[in-house]
Amino acid sequence: MEYRSPPAAGPVTSPGADDEPGEVFETRAAPVEPGEHGQRLDKVLAARVPEFSRTWLQTLVERGHVMVDGRVASVASRKLRVGQALSVQLVPTEESRAFHPQAMAIRALWEDDHLLVLDKPAGLVVHPAAGHWSGTLLNGLLARHPGAARLPRAGIVHRLDKDTSGVMVVGKTLEAVTALSRAIAERRVQRRYLALAHGALADAHFSVDAPIARDPASRLRMAVVAGGKSARTDVHRVAVRDGISAVRCALHTGRTHQIRVHLAHRGHPLVADALYGGRPALGLQRQALHAWRLVLPHPVDATEVSVSCEPPLDFEAGWLAVAGRMPLES
Repeated sequence: MEYRSPPAAGPVTSPGADDEPGEVFETRAAPVEPGEHGQRLDKVLAARVPEFSRTWLQTLVERGHVMVDGRVASVASRKLRVGQALSVQLVPTEESRAFHPQAMAIRALWEDDHLLVLDKPAGLVVHPAAGHWSGTLLNGLLARHPGAARLPRAGIVHRLDKDTSGVMVVGKTLEAVTALSRAIAERRVQRRYLALAHGALADAHFSVDAPIARDPASRLRMAVVAGGKSARTDVHRVAVRDGISAVRCALHTGRTHQIRVHLAHRGHPLVADALYGGRPALGLQRQALHAWRLVLPHPVDATEVSVSCEPPLDFEAGWLAVAGRMPLES
């Protein structure tokens, strides 16, 4: 069944008091299907309208933009029944306007009908956000795989910072996205990184188990904050030379800036990571962090998929200057 309807031809009077006057909305409507029976309203909307965040869709529900059987449905947790008439007036956001294809080169490391494991270059933003509403990996995925337009966040299930390079996995079907998200939440996905940090790490092996939240002193930074989200990083020192350590890191959680925050918290900010006190060195002008290896259960049959990604030339040169060779094992 085709779900997308054409945009409204003119202004629609909205029941929401917080919307711009005269705003033109797109209305999408279709009956609740058997596979959606018993699901929450906001979950069904998120699956049907992937270019909008679930948070914004919940806001539309609260503002009266969603109707079930001709009546305003204002409770996002409401369970739906098969055959009910569901419609939503979509108030556009910067994020939804950014949900459009843009052709770009995407290097596939491993791919089948369900997954794409790719090499994200440093400098590429993963998802549209303030200051980066185009030219993101999401835009490239929409151009590379038209089916991504029907997936939440175009199939993106985790992110790398703009200036972090390396391996990422993307789901190509809704089932794969769901399975990958569950595997990440259950910590069944192994994510291993290479990093160059200032200072000589005293311990060859250690873990940083410290909660992370937004830095109270700066919204641009994260920090170790009491009451923050739990976060654990395992660190293995590979080599030290001229006051710089080459390290391998394994994530047990995936908090924003986690490795950068945890190493800075221990007094060893990443090379060239200005946000957390790192200085340029070894020719690196961006944070010295590379997502090296990803190990995950395949979403269809749970077989192990292990993919590694060689670092770009700037990171490789810095690593070799400290460690002498690239690591051969995890």
